[in-house]
Amino acid sequence: MDVSDLKKNVKLLIDGNPWMVTDFQFVKPGKGQGLYKCKIKNMISGAVVDRTWRSGEKLETANVESRSMQYLFTDGVQYTFMDSESYDQVEIASEVVGDDARFLIDQLEVEVLFFQNRAVGVTLPGHVVMEVTEAEPGVKGDTATGATKGATVQSGLSLQVPLFIKEGELIKIDTRTGDYVERVNR
Repeated sequence: MDVSDLKKNVKLLIDGNPWMVTDFQFVKPGKGQGLYKCKIKNMISGAVVDRTWRSGEKLETANVESRSMQYLFTDGVQYTFMDSESYDQVEIASEVVGDDARFLIDQLEVEVLFFQNRAVGVTLPGHVVMEVTEAEPGVKGDTATGATKGATVQSGLSLQVPLFIKEGELIKIDTRTGDYVERVNR
């Protein structure tokens, strides 16, 4: 693939290892070629590095297979997922799951990425619905400004929510940003 096709979440093969682009920026200096500055994450070790490519360079895409699986549990070191069709279980190291662990709740359907039959990553759905377990009390009179307050959901994730959200309510959260989207009826 050409370096101009780079974007977030593209899988690359570098030195025999699969890498995923986590952040991407195109820079055009006053003189010379444009530069593609990227943060890439090793899908096996979880290491994140900065790489820069010049316009016109060629890259190799990683042949990564995706399977729909269900999150079961964690022991703190490994996260266990189950294939919904074959009931095969796969364990993925916490370093590989990374920050996505904040959104994992029992029986959440995710896409598990495989490279050469080895689980190397997890792709979350765009939004998850979680129950609010703790919510600060809202201050009366602050409602006209679209004010927010702190809340914690069942996975332990802390985020800002509108003042009307109470403990025990379900809310939709954007997994890309970790932000509140809307209240969900049971």
